[in-house]
Order: sequence, then C-alpha cells, then structure tokens
Amino acid sequence: MTWQPSASLKAILFDKDGTLVDFDRTWAETNRKSAQLAADGDTELADRLLRACGMDPETGATAGDSMFAAANAAEIAAHMVAHGSPYDAADLGPLLDVVFVEGAEKPWPICDLDQLLGELQASGFKLGIASSDGENGIRRTVEVLGLEHHIDFIAGYDSGHGPKPEPGMLLGFARHLGVAPAEIMMVGDNRHDMEMARAAGAGAAVGVLSGTGTREALSQLADICIGSVSDLPPLLAR
Repeated sequence: MTWQPSASLKAILFDKDGTLVDFDRTWAETNRKSAQLAADGDTELADRLLRACGMDPETGATAGDSMFAAANAAEIAAHMVAHGSPYDAADLGPLLDVVFVEGAEKPWPICDLDQLLGELQASGFKLGIASSDGENGIRRTVEVLGLEHHIDFIAGYDSGHGPKPEPGMLLGFARHLGVAPAEIMMVGDNRHDMEMARAAGAGAAVGVLSGTGTREALSQLADICIGSVSDLPPLLAR
C-alpha cells in the first residue's frame, strides 16, 4: 500500500544541502578550498583530504553519507587531521567554518524555492531548516535566496540543539512551534536526516533523491522517497 501523509502534520523541517540547494553545484568549489586550507598548500594532500571526506577531486561529486555530505565543520576538521592535515583539529574547525560561511554566498536552489515554500505555507505548514552547517551560514543562504519570510526556525550544529543525527534540532523546532514531534515532517537527502527524524519521533521522514543520498540508503529509514522537494505539494495533497 502506498504511504500516505497524516492529516495531523503541521510543520516541515528541511535539511539544506542536497535538499533545498544543489549540493555539488553549491559546495564543490568551497570543499576544494577547505581541503587546500587544511593541506596548508600541499596539492597532493588536498586531493587526499577531498577523497577522505567523500568528494572526487576530478568530478566534484560527493558521496552520500560522507563527511562533506553529512558532517559538521568540527567533525570534518577532525577527519582531515586524522588523514594528514598538519593543523590541530581545534584550530582547523573554526577556519573551516569561515570557508563554509563564505560558500553560503553562492547557493544553487533545487527549484523555485520562493514559490514552493510559499505554497506550503499557504497550505498551513510552518517551515524550518536543520543543517549540519553552522547557523550563520544557514542564515546567510536563506538571506541570499530571499526566503526569510518563509522560515520560522533555523538550527545548525552550533545552535545548541546538538548535531545530527541526534534528535535535538527537530525537538527544538517542535518546542519553538509548540507542537508535538509527531506533527512534524522531516525532509532530507542523507541517513542522518532520517535517523534524526526517527530519534525525535517525527510524524514522517521523507527522503529526497536530489542530493548525495541514494534510494537504497534512504529507503531503509524513510517513509517514502521522492525526487526532490518540488514533489512535496502533490504528496501532501493526497
């Protein structure tokens, strides 16, 4: 039987990268810069760090559930140090955060997000974003795309709710709105998003195939997989 969304859903919490913005088009250049910084100018080491974090240096494609796809700056820094970066992880993390905030200046939206989010709002849904990026970078992306009037809640790994896949970001969204976690739909492109939804007791976990995650990986945890967020209105209209 085809999965149907519950009529009790009142809010949607979106992942950002791979879900609202095209991951590779938005982040390939920035991820290269982060690896070059962590390698301290060593080109060969930079390529090794890119591969260790999940990005192909030749194509710019990033693997699903890799460090670049799912981890935060502090976790990426520790991983890069473990794979040869000469920096101390505690020093590298804040430097990477700066690079990632700069990358937020050039987001590549998955679709016409202003129209999509407006349509979801008109249907009565409150909307939020929960990302493994830092909160400043998320807010800058929202500003650049002109989506501030649609978004009721923003959480990054440094917002005080804990990182994915812990449940804190979704629970924080629920508290902010005064609704139950079971009244929230989580939408994301990685297993961390689905794991967070399950840990928090979300009412629905929807995987999107527009990012780095595969149908095989997402379907193990998601209620349903859709092509992209542009497929949400017809799904919710069922």
